[in-house]
This record gives sequence, structure tokens and C-alpha cells, in this order.
Amino acid sequence: MKFDKNDLLLYAISDRSWIGDNTLVSQIEKAIIGGATFLQLREKELDDQTFLAEAKEIKNVCQKYKVPFIINDNVEIAIKTDADGVHVGQKDMEALNARKLIGMNKILGVSVQTVEQAVTAEKKGADYLGVGAVFPTGTKEDAEEVTRKVLSDICNSVNIPVVAIGGINKNNVLELSGTGIYGIAVISAIFASSDIVEASKELKQLTEQMLVDDLANINK
Repeated sequence: MKFDKNDLLLYAISDRSWIGDNTLVSQIEKAIIGGATFLQLREKELDDQTFLAEAKEIKNVCQKYKVPFIINDNVEIAIKTDADGVHVGQKDMEALNARKLIGMNKILGVSVQTVEQAVTAEKKGADYLGVGAVFPTGTKEDAEEVTRKVLSDICNSVNIPVVAIGGINKNNVLELSGTGIYGIAVISAIFASSDIVEASKELKQLTEQMLVDDLANINK
């Protein structure tokens, strides 16, 4: 799948913490129906065989709706499923190595928290950056917060799109206006909702509003 920076508008990251009586696949499909434009499958506990089977199933859902599908951290699973790409953190596989393994035609995302990390990631082949946590978050216990200034500085220091992540919800997303991001990455704001379709729809509308307002301010 050809990478389009506009696909990063509403970037959903899976989490099975809130599955309940549902399945992760059904929740992901609801998120996409509601408006998620990008999907990252994040699994830290599954064995490789179960992860692979799940990844193939979710890839089919994403293809059905023409939504980019990437794997968090596990490059091997990404290659085996022919996913659209992979996302790595600073403590995961080094970006350049990940790029060599997945090839030039796949999407590579990298998590960064500083301008230095951002510039390095771009040089080593990243297609986009995830920056956070921009707000306090309970989803990732070891996440350190990134200030609004640092987020803006990162956006200004690279030529690839940036998505903000960490503690973002419908009540604070508009606070990210003017930072230079292309979209938001969310977990609990979608998957912890009792109505995943509606939660995705609302978040997408708010993010679009934020970006339209930013464009209007630039053109003043």
C-alpha cells in the first residue's frame, strides 16, 4: 500500500484490555467503520503462532476498508503477514535495521521524544514519527510526557509527518492545535469506549476540525 500522510489522521492502536465478550477483530472493524484511518496491531503477550493468525485476520479487515495495517515492534510477524509496515520504539529494533528487513516499499514508523531522535529516525528511513506522551496516560506505564514545545520543535525539525500519542481524548485533542502534527494516535479513547464506532467518529471529526483551523491560521 502506498503511504499517504493523510492516512495518519486518526491512528488507532489495538489493545485487548477492553475486549470483554467481543473479539479484537470486531472491535478493530468498528473503529475503522467509525473513522480510524490507520491501524497498528500491538500485542505484547501473545505467542508468535497466535499473533500470526490474529495478524492475518486483522490484515484482511484493513484491506477490506483500504486502511494501512502495521505491526508494532515485531518485524518478523510484519514480514510473514506482508503487513503494510512496522512501528518501532527507541527500545525496540533500531530503525535502520527495521528498514533493511522490511524493504523500501513498506511503511516504517518510529517513536521519538526528542528532536535529536526525530532527526535520526528520519535519516534512517522512517516514514512517520509517533511523539508522546503528549498528555498523562495510563495505557503505557513507563511513558514520559513530551511538552507542547518539544512536540512543535520535532514537527519543525523533520520533513516527514508526525502523529501525537499519549492520553489524547475528545476533551483535549483540540489543545494540540498549532503544533504541526498530521494526526493523533489513540488507544483507550477508542477501544475503552462502550460505543467504538461513535468514539472513532467523534475523534475523527475533532481532529479534522483541529487541522482545518491550523490551515486557516497559516493562511491568514
